[in-house]
Amino acid sequence: MVQFLGGSDATRLPGGSGRGAIQPGPKAANESIIQRSWERCSDTYRIDQVERSAPIVVEAPRLNESMDRYGEFIQLARAEMHTLYQQIAGSGHALLLTDADGLILDYVGDPTLQREFRGAGLWRGAIWDEESEGTNGVGTCIAEHRPVTVHRDQHFRSRHHALSCSGAPILDAHSELFAVLDASSVNARDTPESQLHTLALVTMSAQLIAKCRFVASFPEAMILRFHSRPEYVGLINDAAMAVNGDGVVLAADSNAVAYLGLPSRRDLVGKAINAVLEIDTDQLHYHARSHHMPYWPVRSVDSGTRYFATVEQASEQGLPGDRMRGAGRGPVQAPVPERRRPSLAMLGGSDAHLQRQVERAQRVAGRGIPVLLHGETGTGKEVFARALHDSCHWAHAPFVAVNCAAIPENLIESELFGYEPGAFTGARKGGHKGKVLQANGGTLFLDEIGDMPLELQTRLLRVLEEHEVVPLGGDKTVPVQLNLVSATHCDLRERVGDGRFREDLYYRLNGFEVRLPALRERQDRRELTRSLLADEGGGGITVADDAMARMMAYDWPGNLRQLRNVLRTAIALCDDNTIRVEDLGPELADLESPAQSEAQPSGSALASAERDAIVECLIRHRWNISRTADALEMSRNTLYRKMRRHGIRQTCA
Repeated sequence: MVQFLGGSDATRLPGGSGRGAIQPGPKAANESIIQRSWERCSDTYRIDQVERSAPIVVEAPRLNESMDRYGEFIQLARAEMHTLYQQIAGSGHALLLTDADGLILDYVGDPTLQREFRGAGLWRGAIWDEESEGTNGVGTCIAEHRPVTVHRDQHFRSRHHALSCSGAPILDAHSELFAVLDASSVNARDTPESQLHTLALVTMSAQLIAKCRFVASFPEAMILRFHSRPEYVGLINDAAMAVNGDGVVLAADSNAVAYLGLPSRRDLVGKAINAVLEIDTDQLHYHARSHHMPYWPVRSVDSGTRYFATVEQASEQGLPGDRMRGAGRGPVQAPVPERRRPSLAMLGGSDAHLQRQVERAQRVAGRGIPVLLHGETGTGKEVFARALHDSCHWAHAPFVAVNCAAIPENLIESELFGYEPGAFTGARKGGHKGKVLQANGGTLFLDEIGDMPLELQTRLLRVLEEHEVVPLGGDKTVPVQLNLVSATHCDLRERVGDGRFREDLYYRLNGFEVRLPALRERQDRRELTRSLLADEGGGGITVADDAMARMMAYDWPGNLRQLRNVLRTAIALCDDNTIRVEDLGPELADLESPAQSEAQPSGSALASAERDAIVECLIRHRWNISRTADALEMSRNTLYRKMRRHGIRQTCA
């Protein structure tokens, strides 16, 4: 077996720069991939390392055949390739799209560098499979079915030692490798570690393209996308399933299989959707027609786990991941008048608890005290943060919001702190001013702060204590004046206790804590509903008494965001300017009427016995709703209704 030593350290992997033992993390994982590839090149393919022949280029008929077979897909991928290229332009990189055999189908790059890329064999028609060209970004990605960076002398063939390549697989609807997206440079001069940022960008774009192809593969189907956290629905990490008009699952991506805890895709494809999620075909069609409702809560049949889902006809969807790009694709709608942002005082409504929170927040506003907002998803944390900003004397300065959960871990550092030109491969030519510096003099809002990686927590703490930031690749500090508002839905003290959050950062962020109540806990739900109805353009619309009663009895797991979405849909569906029960959607329409619920007082001995019996059965069946309902000889909807009535919440899921 040939082993690349690269110096006196005989245990070093290819391209390891003599640093000795493998460190955990992306770098170590990448080096393991390189080592396996070198072993294949030496033992299986028996490639001559020093042989100087150029990569094989297929004849025009073979290339045209592949181009025709991938035709629509190439057009689909090219749009994302151009978007990605705008982020790496000027770095000496070009983007390559290959088929599943490593045949280059498309190229996006600097026209002035085309000669160099042609000379390196990185051009349409060239084949870069691992068996022919040894360890490389395309071929090794195909062999390993995972993203990989191959930097300079990590290439097995010495002919390619000037190259740096980062390849990521593009999977089809059945999670089989369909294509590869690769970013390559022909004269790389930086370090292997600097390539990790490029690899993260390429991987994210490959996932976006794969989502788009998943949708395009089922033009007649409904595309159901879901995640356990609503802020992730519509992002690249959500799950996707294609469902036909009869409610049968046609295909599912790997996220859907993983989130549902299934052994393989075979356990999902071909099943009726109501055997997987607690939704029937009629409800699915209803939600597909409800363009005003971005998501709704739904539970797994097997585990009872709650997800948030959205569904649309495939032909109506734009590029999946539009929320990452900020592009507003989707149905053309009548323009909605711009809503005036609520003031801090307005946010208190007539709820006594929230009014006290607002009154206390007004006292600390403008004093530079860091504020930590705690509340469930959809309770209006960003709205509160912006109102707090608007109430301060720096209201004219920027308000910059960052969702720490929505940015890939490999990119969040550069997004927050920025970088200098040339800081890493793929860096913008003029560098990047990070969110921290963008918020200088104003407010930086860090949403989902509990999801920030530990190493970045250390950097953030240093910025907050020293009031200065050093962009990536720079050696000069830049002074910064920040007013910080953070938000989380989780218990940060619990995360401190188990080592997932720095204690010193927690106390630095928590100068003043505001707890935003869930909608079900607010005393002013009726007034708030009427206010939101008017805010959504329904000022002349009335709500039937039984419809209002259903809304007051519902527990609103998506809080204000869900209520606003339900009202938008109801406004669109209602007749005679009156919202009725049937306009509220199946989840509210299926609720037992409050009159029926009140027939048995919750404080009676019978009610107490019923509650105890339900809790005991739930625990016995590990909070599996379907099995518990069967054991109690009632429907799942009835069980949910009784759980709401008795205030039973799932604590084990």
